Amino acid sequence: MFQAFVIVLREGFEAFLLVSVIVSYFQRTGQRALLPAVSWGVLVALAVSGSLGAFLEQRGFDPLWEGILGLVAVVLVATLVIQMWTHARTLKQDTEQRLESLSLRPSPWWAAWGVFLYTVLVVSREGIETALLLVQVKDPAFLAGAGLGLLSTVVMAVLWVRAAHLVNLRLFFQVTSVFLLLFLAQILLGVLHEFSEAGVLPNSEAFTAATEPYSSDGLYGKWFAIASVGACMGWFLMALVQERLGRTQAK
Repeated sequence: MFQAFVIVLREGFEAFLLVSVIVSYFQRTGQRALLPAVSWGVLVALAVSGSLGAFLEQRGFDPLWEGILGLVAVVLVATLVIQMWTHARTLKQDTEQRLESLSLRPSPWWAAWGVFLYTVLVVSREGIETALLLVQVKDPAFLAGAGLGLLSTVVMAVLWVRAAHLVNLRLFFQVTSVFLLLFLAQILLGVLHEFSEAGVLPNSEAFTAATEPYSSDGLYGKWFAIASVGACMGWFLMALVQERLGRTQAK
């Protein structure tokens, strides 16, 4: 449940920030005629992401395909987390440069089409990440966690719109990035476990028995999930308290 909560909160708020950059750029530059293209792009991206999530959840996979799917999730999410770390400072500038090149196309129709596709790409990327990660959560209560994560995303979005200084983005993305990397490490162990069940690895039977307790639905794997979420949440709360105390002492 808690894993699903953090995943949806992280990816949902990241998608919100990307869309807010797009919308604010067109509002600031007086190109409000392109905003409907953004809205349609968001709706299509949500539909694509939701459809992928429903497909992955309802379809049963054999161990080989579960391993392949987990490996795709590890590579994709790890790459995007590293990209966020290295390009976070220039994310807004890079996005606005891309939007400028799209909006300056000679035909208004082509400009709207380019903005639509760009919005679909950036939002559905976050949605696909979310779907690939949630399908790795072996917890019957993951839907409740995802729902709470979505609700928390809305709360953070409202805080960001009304009082941006209340949201410490640097700390938020630091903590959630560490959580995602820990979760990816567990997924990678699960990938090896699934490959061993499929008989792909040497000495598969012995490896399957050895890794079973550490998989996401194994005895130790469940405790690792709880510990990783608890550690990250504790770090986040302690950092917030220290920040508030520092501000109080500075006054």
